[in-house]
Amino acid sequence: MSLTRRDFARTSAITGAGVALAGSVGALATAPNALAATEIEGTGTETEGAGAESAHGGHHHGVGYGPLVPDPNGILALPAGFTYKIITYSGRTKLESGEFTPSNHDGTATFDGPRGTVLLVNNHELAGARAQWPHPVPLTEGLVYDPAAAGGCTVVEVRRGGEVAEWVGIAGTATNCAGGSTPWGTWLTCEETEDKAGKNGFTKDHGYVFEVDPEDRRANRDPKPVKALGRYAHEAVVLDPKRGHLYLTEDAAGPNGLLYRWTPPEGFRHGRGKLRTLADDAGVLQAFKCFDSGGKFVDDLSRATKIGTVYGVDWVDVPDRDAEQVSTRKQFSDGQITRARKLEGMWWGDGGAYIVSSFAREESPVQHDGQVWFYDPRRRTLTLKVLLGVNPDPTEDGAFDGPDNITVSPYGGLVIAEDGEGVQHLFGATESGRTYPIARNELNIGTEDDPEYSEFTGVTFSPDGRTLFANIQTPGIMLAVTGPWKRHKR
Repeated sequence: MSLTRRDFARTSAITGAGVALAGSVGALATAPNALAATEIEGTGTETEGAGAESAHGGHHHGVGYGPLVPDPNGILALPAGFTYKIITYSGRTKLESGEFTPSNHDGTATFDGPRGTVLLVNNHELAGARAQWPHPVPLTEGLVYDPAAAGGCTVVEVRRGGEVAEWVGIAGTATNCAGGSTPWGTWLTCEETEDKAGKNGFTKDHGYVFEVDPEDRRANRDPKPVKALGRYAHEAVVLDPKRGHLYLTEDAAGPNGLLYRWTPPEGFRHGRGKLRTLADDAGVLQAFKCFDSGGKFVDDLSRATKIGTVYGVDWVDVPDRDAEQVSTRKQFSDGQITRARKLEGMWWGDGGAYIVSSFAREESPVQHDGQVWFYDPRRRTLTLKVLLGVNPDPTEDGAFDGPDNITVSPYGGLVIAEDGEGVQHLFGATESGRTYPIARNELNIGTEDDPEYSEFTGVTFSPDGRTLFANIQTPGIMLAVTGPWKRHKR
């Protein structure tokens, strides 16, 4: 049923601030350098991650955990009392089969494994021809979709004693960027490309979502794309466990990308391996269309320049989800749908989906350096939670820009990975809008005169909440961060 503009205007007038405060994260930082001072509530005990030294650091005053301490090893600056461990390192650590860990780590999720282990599925965002990559995902027999493609996923097992094992989950896919975990314990890996067979030597079309099972290796054999979810430059996906919908972001420009919703066919029941049984045209794939409380159509999410902005959302059918001739986002004329630049990470939490738009520049109506939205499926509203103004000097530490991967923290608020210019951070945002640094990438992959720091990706907590995992995309390093995590006040 369509949510009419009149219905939305009436609902907004009745609920007032209740609409703007959907979800647990309230209005967040509106500008770079939003490192405000506020209280922090201790849990009464110190958290210690598996394999890490005893966490200590005392009571912290002010939001977050205090200033970042430079790393003498030149990898990761952390607050005092926090430590990190390298889990995998492309070109250095090896898979069970003997090949080096693939490069370009991206989207990641954690799962409870057998015998107290933690399992992670790690995307490897390798685009184009396979031959150009020194460390592609190995073409493991039975797990290959297209032998000409370099990307895929590895599964990482972290054991109680700190030992690590790694193996291939899927190979022969392209530009595996983000994705999303499912309630039944699998990973949906997303190809951020529209390349078809014949381009880059590919033997099959790309731009799909694949399901990867971290625990049952047999379930990953003979990879099959979930074509019902469409073929486009996929970024991330989340699943509404109550309604069965899947929400998907598209990281594309010229024109800007779309937010999609897939509705399962009548009688379909989600579960392990069920998505790969779907017909290519199963269910309904739709793109979002927003309007403000006055009933005015919103052409692009960058129009929102104020925290707490709320849009009503309708959904419009995608004519050709497999994009045989025309990209899905180009199948709509102006006025039919809403667009946004760099629709990236997503995370399901608080009864809805957190959705990131990394930045907007000249291609968009209004420029910014990052937005985080919250979609409430019950109200069918989209609320702006984070808005970062354009960073005037990305080379200076302290400013945040370019949010990408995102997770909801078990300690309250959000943890966000930066993919901006210059200095790169993991940063947190409290429920009332305070932001604070958690980590800074200190691995210079440029030169002394022209330093360069890769983006953070794959930010996610362990199932028990004690360890924060994150990746430095280039060269490809998975890190486990432990320390005195605290629950933050609003």
